[in-house]
Amino acid sequence: MERTTKRIERPPPEAADTSLFSRLRDACAVEWQAYTDHAFVRGLGDGSLPEPAFRHYLGQDYLFLIQFARAYGLAVYKAGALDDMRAAAASLSAILDIEMELHVKFCAGWGLSEPEMAALPEDSATTAYTRYVLETGIAGDLLDLHAALAPCIVGYAEVGAALAAKGGGDSDNRYGEWIAMYAGDEYQQVARDEVATIERLGDRRGGEARFEALARTFRAATRLEVDFWQMGLDAA
Repeated sequence: MERTTKRIERPPPEAADTSLFSRLRDACAVEWQAYTDHAFVRGLGDGSLPEPAFRHYLGQDYLFLIQFARAYGLAVYKAGALDDMRAAAASLSAILDIEMELHVKFCAGWGLSEPEMAALPEDSATTAYTRYVLETGIAGDLLDLHAALAPCIVGYAEVGAALAAKGGGDSDNRYGEWIAMYAGDEYQQVARDEVATIERLGDRRGGEARFEALARTFRAATRLEVDFWQMGLDAA
């Protein structure tokens, strides 16, 4: 195929994305790349990930979701406005009443029952990540908590969409159903809602003086996501 050279037009400075979420992600570009393009992720995309690695990840993700639900319970308490309380309560309900059930059904297809997963010991990567999120929320305010939550919520949407665009969600990939779930419209909307929450909280509670601290939280959570992928890979 003949290649042509085309000059890339860069947007003027005023057109650059200056949203708080984009700035946080850009502040940890190296870590974000390590997270969204991890070997575990690439293995999901081409189907080469060893099944024991995926099963271990699924079991730990069940335990992760329990702690994630607690984080949204904390978000209800930390909310200073009624709309933030309602949003956090809706997310808590979605995890406990919908996502957990869907996760259990999905895991059953991989030979993992809910009693088995509930009895699993937490891997150190699971404990480190979930307790970091909770401790950040306890020590800080709602914006701090969402800076710790956002890498997981939005990162999975980015991973799912990227892998689906490369054909990873096709039925001939044993991990295609997982990819399709995170690439789907429902989860993509969850991620968009999280970005909107970050922006709203940034307007209410942010300011330039807080950015570096928020970026440190976001970066730490992103690194813990890398460790969570690696935990699964190491179990193979």
